[in-house]
Amino acid sequence: MTRLRKMMLEELQRRNYSAITTRNYLRVVTEFARHFGKSPDRLGPNELRTYQAYLLTECKLTPGTVINRVAALRFFFVKTLKRHQFREFLPYPRDQRRLPTVLSLEEVARLIDAAGTLFRRTLLMTLYATGMRRSELAHLKVSDIDSQRMIIRMVEGKSGKDRDLPLSPTLLETLREYWRWRKPRLYLFPTRNLQGRLDQPISDKTVWIACSEAAHRAEIRKRVTPQPSLSGRGELTDAS
Repeated sequence: MTRLRKMMLEELQRRNYSAITTRNYLRVVTEFARHFGKSPDRLGPNELRTYQAYLLTECKLTPGTVINRVAALRFFFVKTLKRHQFREFLPYPRDQRRLPTVLSLEEVARLIDAAGTLFRRTLLMTLYATGMRRSELAHLKVSDIDSQRMIIRMVEGKSGKDRDLPLSPTLLETLREYWRWRKPRLYLFPTRNLQGRLDQPISDKTVWIACSEAAHRAEIRKRVTPQPSLSGRGELTDAS
């Protein structure tokens, strides 16, 4: 591990950034340095300006993706190297994405009914009823379900914080039916490994595919994607 990488890692750790954010920030700085073939502490405002334009115009990354990369570079230069003047050289690009159109309750019901299997129906019901992110759903554990308190304990969820999500009686009944059939031990939605054991979590891409294929079977013409709402309830949205 290089001296700079160790310095940045320590700064991230002492601020209690999540493991995922830490990995992403380190990767972004590594890619930035590799692009110019120099150590990142030897790069300055001109390289930052060129690189940000390169990400948007040549790589065709969305403004949201570039915002995440700018945040990582800001952390490196401002927090790690203490070059506070670099903040003005790293503006966040404007994100002009329009707000998604939320599906109606009737459309959501059709989508869940069209899920095909109990596994996928439970997956989509949990996503909709709780509003958790795809990655959070994929790593949900059996022990996170508290039927006594009627909550789902989300451990190290968004921003690395724990939170409690409401567990509705309807969802609990479906989860119990699903558990009696699948009998997961660790992860609530496991995938089989090479030895056939159900001890690995599904990927968040599996959640995306389940949603997209159910929308196709339900003949919902909108391009549906799973997305948590601002109100805390899950919303299956039209991302077209």
